[in-house]
Amino acid sequence: MKRCLFLIWIGFTGHVAFAQEPVSNADREIVFKSVNVIPMDKETVLQNQTVVVKGGKITALGNDASVKFGKEALVINAAGKYLAPGWSEMHAHVPTVDDLAPMKDVLMLYLANGITTIRGMLGNAKHLELREKVRNGEILGPNFYTTGPAFSGQSVKTAERGIEMVREEKQAGYDYLKLLPGLTKQTFPGIAETSAELGIPMVGHVSFNVGVWAAIDANQSSIDHLDGFVEAITPGIDTLVEQETGLFGAWIAYSADTTKIPKLIQALKAKNVRVVPTQAIAERWLSPLPADSYANDDDLKYMKPEEIKNWMNAKNSYYTNPKFNKERAEAFIAIRRKLILACQKGGVELLLGCDAPQVLNVPGFAIHHEMKYLTEAGLSPFETLKTGTVNVAKYLKKDNSGSIKKGNVSDLVLLAGNPLEDIGQTRNVEGVMIGSRWLSKEFLQKELAKLEKK
Repeated sequence: MKRCLFLIWIGFTGHVAFAQEPVSNADREIVFKSVNVIPMDKETVLQNQTVVVKGGKITALGNDASVKFGKEALVINAAGKYLAPGWSEMHAHVPTVDDLAPMKDVLMLYLANGITTIRGMLGNAKHLELREKVRNGEILGPNFYTTGPAFSGQSVKTAERGIEMVREEKQAGYDYLKLLPGLTKQTFPGIAETSAELGIPMVGHVSFNVGVWAAIDANQSSIDHLDGFVEAITPGIDTLVEQETGLFGAWIAYSADTTKIPKLIQALKAKNVRVVPTQAIAERWLSPLPADSYANDDDLKYMKPEEIKNWMNAKNSYYTNPKFNKERAEAFIAIRRKLILACQKGGVELLLGCDAPQVLNVPGFAIHHEMKYLTEAGLSPFETLKTGTVNVAKYLKKDNSGSIKKGNVSDLVLLAGNPLEDIGQTRNVEGVMIGSRWLSKEFLQKELAKLEKK
């Protein structure tokens, strides 16, 4: 169904208030007037710019006085606001059901938070349909990439089955192969070899019995969660079984040897393996803080009460585990922060992602937690923003995205404040441009109100 635009002129200010519906720039220019642009191709702010978009592309950018546009254009007075490239969530989850309705809801949570590209990390055949409907504009959502059903100890019992699954998912048209724990030294090599042969990248976890060194040697496209990193730098790891190490090495991180980090970073860089930290999972679920510290998070109103209960139970299970103690939990967070900063300094490209919906991480909203935690690990706000823009554009080989310049796609987020000065400003979304559609703050707030569960 086509969406119509109704304009209401207010007084003689020249400001336009529009109905709470997306506005298309397919045949009409949309103009951001007097806006501060964060181009992301370098660390700077271009002040008082006019940015013109039409047909899903940036058609003009320059000083207010120098840029011309048609009299039929929709002009958005963006004085004092900041325009940045939309962000990517490279470890997203979309419901693996046969109903598109809950998928649409999750896509809106991402869009409302300035996320214009997502990589779904646990897919099914319905996600291929969803991807097509997003691409042709039938469903409103971020640019969508998807893995297929996961490769795990449950789905891959033999080397032959692993190879067969790679071929099936390539033929089906999935973008990536999602690896989960449980693969072995017998099942992983065939998956890796067939992945390389068919050109469908492996992403996700590193199985304990495979190890990060084998994953790197196999050119795993992205390693998510820093999975296997703590184990790789912990002395005596070969004497331990997986159950003794904890999730992402939480129980053993206190004994990690930081002098081993450079070797790991060099190996990742040499093979051009990208890293999706999902630090928000560690800092929230596996933090030293008890569950009630998060009980009043405003983000939780978008989750069903039973899901919140499950999350709190998971948090409490971690906190009350006999192996838990506050000092070791702090050591786990600290070593992860060191690994993230070492990746940044060592030239290993980080990609933004936070594994929502997952314990205490709500889709879309969790990306702001993730960016905050990346800065707390030592990245500058600019470096943090690059993980969700420039780095992702390079990873996806999309030369016309990830930065703001003439000819690039118009995947943009308008912010109330400058995130280069305060990364927390990423939360203050004034509107989102996804391709050819402008989503005003009023529209986004209306849609979010529909999604509140309590």
